[in-house]
Formats: sequence, structure tokens, C-alpha cells
Amino acid sequence: MGALNEKMGVELVEVSPERVVATMPVEGNTQPYGLLHGGASVVLAETLGSVAAAVNAGEGRFAVGTEINATHHRSATSGTVTGVATPIHVGRTMASFQIEITDEQGRRVCTSRLSCAILERDPSPKG
Repeated sequence: MGALNEKMGVELVEVSPERVVATMPVEGNTQPYGLLHGGASVVLAETLGSVAAAVNAGEGRFAVGTEINATHHRSATSGTVTGVATPIHVGRTMASFQIEITDEQGRRVCTSRLSCAILERDPSPKG
């Protein structure tokens, strides 16, 4: 998943074509006021969307994120947030995913939508 996700404590819980679930602790991802930084929510949303896109792209293909739109509903002040990504549409060349991040009480922290282009892998060897 990458060094940033590791540093932020992002942990994948479930990965399937139907949904990707990950958690992230709020502690360590705070602003001076002790609230979950909006950027941390977007990093988690982008991670979830990217994993969901990769799983749904299929063998011999890969996904490239083209646009993410995020709305922050509230700040999480303690505990762990959970993010769930589900496909809205997966076609041959484009895919979109809905991502919802909730706090431990089940309240929405952030919702977002990620759009991706799905491309064929270049089968020729690089030399």
C-alpha cells in the first residue's frame, strides 16, 4: 500500500471486487485541535478507491485514478475510522467507486467518489 499508508496506520480488513474495507486510527493523524485532518480522510479514501479499482480492473489491466471528489461531514476525535469502497460502475475502460468513512459511532466523517480509467498493460518487454 505504501509508506504513507503505513505511517498513518491504514490497515486493509477486506478486499473483494464487491467492497474494500480499511481502518485507520485517528491518533497520530491530528490537527492542533485534536481532530482528524481532512487530508487524512482523503488519503484513506484514495487508498480504498485505488485498491478497489485494482481489484476490479482484472488480469492484464490496471486502473489510473482520474478524479476524486470528497465531502467532509464531521471530524473524528478519537478511536478508529473505517472506510468502505464499493463499485458504482465498472466498465471496460472506466470505473467509479463510492467511498464512505465513518467513525466508531457509525457517523459519516467523509464521503467521496473516485473515477478511474482502466487501461491494458503493455505486454512488450522493456529493454
